[in-house]
Amino acid sequence: MKKNFLYLFLYFLLLSCNKDDSINNNNPYLPDYPVDLTINLNLPQYNNLQFVSNSVYINSGIAGIRGVFVFNAGSNNYVAFDAACPNQSLSNCSTMTINGIKAVCACDDAEYSFFTGQAPGKEYPMKQYRVQQVNASTLRVYN
Repeated sequence: MKKNFLYLFLYFLLLSCNKDDSINNNNPYLPDYPVDLTINLNLPQYNNLQFVSNSVYINSGIAGIRGVFVFNAGSNNYVAFDAACPNQSLSNCSTMTINGIKAVCACDDAEYSFFTGQAPGKEYPMKQYRVQQVNASTLRVYN
């Protein structure tokens, strides 16, 4: 009887587990497009990512809706966000631009922090992607 209880407990425990790195991106304005980028930090176009508080814009390969921002948040912590304005329908003004440690939406001039993905007073944060540091000079951005 105790053995059956233990098996039942383990079964429910396994069912309740989920991925550690799941990211909630429920946003009615932004569809789910695939992202799968490999970034070599030794290449000149990505060299800025070797320094804290720097970001790059990538719009090639499988790079989301409007491209991807990758940001070095310090302590070997990198974050990646879609460049599409998260609180706007897709339009000709809904691709954000980099302004220091923020992304700016041209449609409404909202400024989103690369540290949090949030903008003051806005309902939706930037669409975030997973970043894996493969080795000292390679990052993988994916969803």
